[in-house]
Amino acid sequence: MTIGTRLFTWARGELVGTDSLGNRYYRERGGGKRRWVLYRGAAEASKVPPEWHAWLHHTVNDLPHEQPPVPWQKDHVPNLTGTAAAYRPLGALERGGHRVAATGDYEPWRPE
Repeated sequence: MTIGTRLFTWARGELVGTDSLGNRYYRERGGGKRRWVLYRGAAEASKVPPEWHAWLHHTVNDLPHEQPPVPWQKDHVPNLTGTAAAYRPLGALERGGHRVAATGDYEPWRPE
């Protein structure tokens, strides 16, 4: 976080909650419309769980701990792009760059 964010948070922010990853969520004191997050560690937007994302973007007004639990919602998984755990499909250079040969059900277009 920048020094400006830290000063604004100290002067005008009201802590409303934290998530399981240690991120802290604030809103502007006195009924202001601003809502923001101070990340624990590196600022990575994919570290915001869905319920807090909805609150940050004014989709819901209730804080996540005030909302009823949603049974179909999966646990948060961070964005793994660029890590060793990232998805690599067949044919990706990281997996050798070779794919299974075509099965014969594909017919390329040829101009007449």
